[in-house]
Amino acid sequence: MKKLTIVIPTFNEEENIPLVYQAVTDVLKGFESTYDTSIMFIDNDSQDATRALIMALAQKDKHVKAIFNAMNFGFVKSTFYGLTQAPGDAIVLMAADLQDPPSMIPAMVEKYEQGSKVVTCIVQKSKENKVMFIIRKLYYKIIHRISDIEQIEHFNGFGLYSREFIDVIKEIKDPLPYLRGMVAELGFKRSTLYYTQAKRLKGITHFNFFKLYDLAMLGITSYSKVLLRLSTMLGFILAFISFLIGIYTIVQKLLNWDSFPLGSAATVVGIFGLGSIQLFFIGLLGEYILNMNQRLLNRPLVVEEKRINF
Repeated sequence: MKKLTIVIPTFNEEENIPLVYQAVTDVLKGFESTYDTSIMFIDNDSQDATRALIMALAQKDKHVKAIFNAMNFGFVKSTFYGLTQAPGDAIVLMAADLQDPPSMIPAMVEKYEQGSKVVTCIVQKSKENKVMFIIRKLYYKIIHRISDIEQIEHFNGFGLYSREFIDVIKEIKDPLPYLRGMVAELGFKRSTLYYTQAKRLKGITHFNFFKLYDLAMLGITSYSKVLLRLSTMLGFILAFISFLIGIYTIVQKLLNWDSFPLGSAATVVGIFGLGSIQLFFIGLLGEYILNMNQRLLNRPLVVEEKRINF
C-alpha cells in the first residue's frame, strides 16, 4: 500500500492546530482503503502552546508525526527540510492556517495517480488583504519576466510532491532552498490545480514585510541575472551620456567663456541622481553576495530537537 503524508509547517499556531488536524483527518478518511496516511508537523520553535497540542495529538493518534526544531531557522528552511524528511510515496505540503484548503487533497492525489510527479496549486483568487495580493501579483510578474527559469505565478508551495521529486531535491544540498524555483527548474511532469485562497481563520500571520522581502530577494538572486546585467548596461549608458555632456560643456565653455554658465543646479542634480542609482545597484550586488556567502558557508538547514512517531 502506498503512503500519503501531509506536511504542515507551524510557528505559533496554537489556535489553528486542532482545526487543521480535524480538517485534514476528515479528508484522509477517504483514503483509508488505498493509502497508508499520516500527518507530519514540523514546528519552528513555537513559543506558545503549539508544541504541546501537537504532542497531545501524536500521543492519541499514531498517524501524527512531528519534528521539533531546536530554534527558529526561518520559514523557507524549515518548510523545505520538513518536506525532505517526510515519509511517503506522495507528500502534500500545506499551511497550518487553513488558507490552503484540505479539500484539494483528493484532486491532487487523483492527478498523482494519473502520472503527475508534482501537482502545483495556483491561487486564482484570494480573500486575503487586497493590497498584499496586489503586491504578490506584481512580484510574480516581475520575477516571471526577469528569471532565467520560467517561474510559476501565484504558486506558494501548496501542492503534492512525489517521492521521485523529493529524492532529487534532497540531493541538491542547497542551504538556501527556493522550492518554487526548483519545481519550475527540475522539469518533472507537472499538473496544475486552481483554488481560491481563504482568509486566515485564527491568529495573525507571521509574514511581515521583511520576511516577504527576504523571500522575494531569495527568488530573484537565485534565479535571475537580469538585474546585474541591467546595472552593467545602465552604467555603460550613463557613462557614455556623461561623456557626451562633458564634451559638450567643455566646447560651449571654450567658445562662450563669459556667457555660458556651468550652473550648480545641474551639477547637484547629476551628483544626487547618479549617486542614488549607484547606491541601488550596490545594494542589489550586496544581496547577490549575501546569497553566495550563505551558500558557501553551507550550514545545516535545520537542527532537530526531537522527533515523534517516526
